[in-house]
Amino acid sequence: MTRWSGKVLGLVAGWLLTRHPDGALLGLLLGHAWDAGWFHGPLRRPLARPAAPAPDDAAYGVLGVTGDASDAEIDRAYRRLIARYHPDRLVGVADDRRRQAERKAGEINVAYDRIQTLRRNARK
Repeated sequence: MTRWSGKVLGLVAGWLLTRHPDGALLGLLLGHAWDAGWFHGPLRRPLARPAAPAPDDAAYGVLGVTGDASDAEIDRAYRRLIARYHPDRLVGVADDRRRQAERKAGEINVAYDRIQTLRRNARK
């Protein structure tokens, strides 16, 4: 979906301020730039879509459990995997293996947090 409100407002404002078609064209260009997010900082782009959350099945798959697993099974799977991939347990290994373990531990933490949030919202 494209935004058009900045273009329309820019066109009208440019025409009203200058009473000339060139002003309307300039307003249209500025409105387009506004809609495209050129005037926003690099951290705030209103047209940028947020990253899609991981599907629920993917979160359960990271922990190796199914969606109908109990809370105790999920906790046990989380503890087993985080004990295996936690970077502090890999002191003497190569840097690339340590980075892989850090990435995997991050995925495990995100999946566990996602499952906990889903279950907390389901209880409400």
